Amino acid sequence: MQASMSSKFKSTSRRPLRAKLIFNAGSGRPEDSPQQLVSILSEMQDQQILPEVHTVRPDSDLERVVQDAIKTGIKLIVVAGGDGTIDSVVGAMVESDAILGIIPTGTRNNVAFNLGITGDIVNSVSLLRHGRRLKIDVGRVHCGHSRHWFLEVAALGLLSDLYPMADDLQHGDLAKIGELLSTFISATPSRLRMILDGHKHLTTTAHMMLITNMPFLGPHFQISSKVSFKDGRLDVFTFSDMSKLNMLSYAVSSRGGPAGDSGIKHYRAKHVRIVSKPQMPILADGNPLGQGTLSVHVHPRALTVMAGSALTGQRDTAKLTDSKAAVNG
Repeated sequence: MQASMSSKFKSTSRRPLRAKLIFNAGSGRPEDSPQQLVSILSEMQDQQILPEVHTVRPDSDLERVVQDAIKTGIKLIVVAGGDGTIDSVVGAMVESDAILGIIPTGTRNNVAFNLGITGDIVNSVSLLRHGRRLKIDVGRVHCGHSRHWFLEVAALGLLSDLYPMADDLQHGDLAKIGELLSTFISATPSRLRMILDGHKHLTTTAHMMLITNMPFLGPHFQISSKVSFKDGRLDVFTFSDMSKLNMLSYAVSSRGGPAGDSGIKHYRAKHVRIVSKPQMPILADGNPLGQGTLSVHVHPRALTVMAGSALTGQRDTAKLTDSKAAVNG
């Protein structure tokens, strides 16, 4: 009887599983992409995952690609790419019963890093079957006519000015160094009026404000070990009473772990509304949204993901785990 049950479980765990594979050949090192795709398909075959492959092109509408896949009954959406590729599919998956799987082949791979997906292609594909299934929070930004979902951070101020140039630098455009330094030196603070959850009013002057959903941002800077994407709250950080030199020092020290500074104030809220004067630029997961009044809301447990066995920087992984059950189709 026991042997029969064991055999049945093994058979069930290996039932062929349909998936939509979003493969971005332009992520990370494009010259590696042909071999990466071959390796991914080989490992998926070993895991009995049956992928329909969509190769990302400049004109790809990835939200539509994902929506169409979900309509055909596919439950597992796998992104092989970087944070930008993941960002492009999230909007189609929020509040759906589809599951996001990640094979990190991008430059920073920060979302995967937060979720404990830090291995090679073999390990990442294995997690699609045997990882931890989690429901995580997702942020939603409103700025004028712009709307955007985000997993990592919405930024107001200096970071929004610097990010596009820093991203170009990371991708090899060294001509941006002078422009980046000039922007950093000339930046001035703004007066910020904040309303948290509709009733808590705060006023401050700052170069920058971050509204975070994940503890690690960008190139794996740890903003705080207290940030969680499982608590139904957004974490708001204001960088007040800090010189630009202090901010730069803080960024460098954060590479080794969370760094404290009395000029950084930390709040938690489900809904945040911010008015800046002069108006500051706004960014959501690397996407510029213009300037103006910023409204941000958290959607708790709105996205299902396959994660690693240990979430990066989380002190109690067990409490953050929805299910250890593998995805079996």
